[in-house]
Amino acid sequence: MQPLLLLLAFHLLPGTIAEDIIGGHEARPHSRPYMAFVVFLHGDMWGICGGFLVEEDFVLTIAHAPGRHMYVILGAHDIVLQEKTQQEIPVKKAIPHPNFNNGSGRNDIMILQLTAKAQLTAAVGLIPLPGESDQVRPGQVCSVAGWGDITQNDTTSKLHEVDLIIQEHFQCERHHMYYDRTTQLCVGDPQKQMSFFKGDSGGPLVCNNVAQGIASYGREEGIPPNVFTNISSFLPWIKKTIKRLQMDESP
Repeated sequence: MQPLLLLLAFHLLPGTIAEDIIGGHEARPHSRPYMAFVVFLHGDMWGICGGFLVEEDFVLTIAHAPGRHMYVILGAHDIVLQEKTQQEIPVKKAIPHPNFNNGSGRNDIMILQLTAKAQLTAAVGLIPLPGESDQVRPGQVCSVAGWGDITQNDTTSKLHEVDLIIQEHFQCERHHMYYDRTTQLCVGDPQKQMSFFKGDSGGPLVCNNVAQGIASYGREEGIPPNVFTNISSFLPWIKKTIKRLQMDESP
């Protein structure tokens, strides 16, 4: 599939869906080998979101970015370059959580089964998921990364990252009507302009090298705190779904 160079201008064109990191900095190239750049056709527009590799042929992302002709790019740092480290793999199946609610943003998680297994290299690797009893705590510092705007007016094609602080649930309940403390995490100091932004959803919230959350949504202005899907709440569904899909592939 080779529409990549044509649609890479989506950062610069109006009417496209883009990823943004505010208040962060450029990541060290390939220091986050689990990062996936997800591309999809939504209506008549190309869109992108983040994702992360949890098995050689499975990527986790958000459910609110459905589309056709989905594929992922692994091993990228500068997404406009055809880096030798990059692996472009089409998506075979996209399985959103059955209880995903687009209106409230709850259960915002999706599993992407790839058409082929990724080749694990120094630039392409897996990130572990938490244990069911593994919980993050308010005050803990975690990080999120993505490609795209580094301010509301400046774009970049290089992977950027930002450190964010886990907040008490009431901080998100104050700003987000449908926030659910049982399945979501509240992340980002309200006093600091540091967050993911429009379309950066799908990237992992990484705490101590474990994917604890998935960037879901925030306020339109990019002002924290932001809402992340709490991965530990969905572990039984994730494991059951991946196992079922793997069994379907067995001869």
